[in-house]
Amino acid sequence: MDTAVHPVDAKLPFLRQFAFGLQHVLIMYTGCVTVPLVFGAAVGLDRDTIAMLISADLLIAGLITVIQSLGVGKLVGVRLPIICGATFAGLTPMILIANQYGLQAVYGSMLVGGIVGLALAWPFAKIVRFFPPLVTGAVLTVVGISLIGVAGGLIVGNDVSSPDFASPTSIMLAGVVIAVAVGFLCLGRGIWSQLGVLIALLAGTALAFPLGMIDVGGVSEAAWLGFPAPFHFGAPEFPITAVVAMSIVMAVVFAESTASMLALSEITGRRLGKADIARGLAGDGLSAVLGGIFNAFVDTVFNQNVGAVATTRVHSRYVTATSGVILLVLGALPKASSVVAALPQPVIGGVGLILFATVALVGIETLRKVDMSDRINSTIAAVAVGVGLLPEFAEGLFEHFPSAAQIILGSGITLAAITAFSLNLLFNHTRLGTSARAAVRHDTPVPSPESSSRTGVANEPAHI
Repeated sequence: MDTAVHPVDAKLPFLRQFAFGLQHVLIMYTGCVTVPLVFGAAVGLDRDTIAMLISADLLIAGLITVIQSLGVGKLVGVRLPIICGATFAGLTPMILIANQYGLQAVYGSMLVGGIVGLALAWPFAKIVRFFPPLVTGAVLTVVGISLIGVAGGLIVGNDVSSPDFASPTSIMLAGVVIAVAVGFLCLGRGIWSQLGVLIALLAGTALAFPLGMIDVGGVSEAAWLGFPAPFHFGAPEFPITAVVAMSIVMAVVFAESTASMLALSEITGRRLGKADIARGLAGDGLSAVLGGIFNAFVDTVFNQNVGAVATTRVHSRYVTATSGVILLVLGALPKASSVVAALPQPVIGGVGLILFATVALVGIETLRKVDMSDRINSTIAAVAVGVGLLPEFAEGLFEHFPSAAQIILGSGITLAAITAFSLNLLFNHTRLGTSARAAVRHDTPVPSPESSSRTGVANEPAHI
């Protein structure tokens, strides 16, 4: 009887497990805290309130990461090496709700959206068969390519009017980080290869010190201990428009998380059933419920960490559970989180460039499992990737559309998911696709005996 432990369920020695867990945290930290930073600035919150949002964000992200990694019975948690954090999908609608209805409505609608998500987790999981490699591969390709723009923004900056924009020093620092990471990932052996990303982060930070690119001023001002109070902004409110908007956000998050969980299934070799997917989606819903109570944000699977799992080939869910504990500590210790926040953005961007591109390669590898000689499949993949990348290359494409429409149309990842899912459903699960393929076979000329003998294949339809 084979008693071998699956890599997903393997426990590593404490120091290695902690090191890999810390590596995950360093990879996702900037992306996680960016959401509260942007939200706070957009709605005019003061520095102390934004700091509270960051602590709440880290605490909920840590808790959901632990739950997703270890599971809670048969109720919540997919039990995969998952890192969760605040999703950008909810950022725009939250800002719009805050400006129109106030912060009490933001967190009231998030709370209800989370309850809706919990209720829909199991029904949503039943349509997983409509997310084959054709759909998930196209979505993951768009995810990876879209995130490369985020890495570029971290390296060169996002304010073109700033004197530091596209600074050669920042670009050089990112280049060194990439070179160190490539050296360890490609030439290192064993633990040295697996920790290549963390080593590159540490090397880039060390180089940034003499360059004056690390600001530790906020560390001394941060408190040692702090916890967010429930309903900090007052009793929650539930405007119907806001509730509908946040419920739509949950559907979008479900689509993103499903694709990410299926990608991790491919990477780790751990097969997922409907119950596993449902427990994972329930984790997303729970994050919104807790976020609504403790002034945090809706969490989803962080794809940069999916890339890290693929790059390091460390598949243990106990590693990501350790990451969750670290996030909980950072959330409870504002001074500790401010130390991590001091990492220079070009350093994070250099590492992110590799990890995000890895996600795109996972998507391409997934698409290789699809019969692309079938013109319908190839068309679906091409259209989904093209439509998904359009908002990334045509900034402001949908800015004149209604706010509710921008929730969906403004995210290239969401557009790719909707496009791939809809076209796959139309052409691969209805008679329309069957009829189209039959017409192709009917119209394809049968090779003559002479041409068949030349190709070595008799009566084989021509490649389309």
